[in-house]
Amino acid sequence: MDLVVKVKEIKGTCPVYKPGDTIVIRDGYVLDTTRSSSVCMHSLASLMPYYVALSKGIHPKDLGLSGTNADCAYVQCLDPCEITGGGTVVFEISIIWYTGLGLARPLCS
Repeated sequence: MDLVVKVKEIKGTCPVYKPGDTIVIRDGYVLDTTRSSSVCMHSLASLMPYYVALSKGIHPKDLGLSGTNADCAYVQCLDPCEITGGGTVVFEISIIWYTGLGLARPLCS
């Protein structure tokens, strides 16, 4: 299974991301640079506590990360934009399941 981390929104100004940018984590631990946008190293700190659990099939709701779409996980980067003048990025994480027939429906749409 893969995780697709999509930039959902940005509060302030982020020098790296724009809405819709994606980061792909393949097989639970491989940052797929061929399928990802540029990656801000600071944003990885927000993903680190959760990517393994999500990759192992732990439901976002069980981790306290679901929002209105209970099948998606949401985290945000650590930049306090109100203080730094930077941008706080909100990420939506989709779990992509694969079957013997190929790609299955992602949990987030």
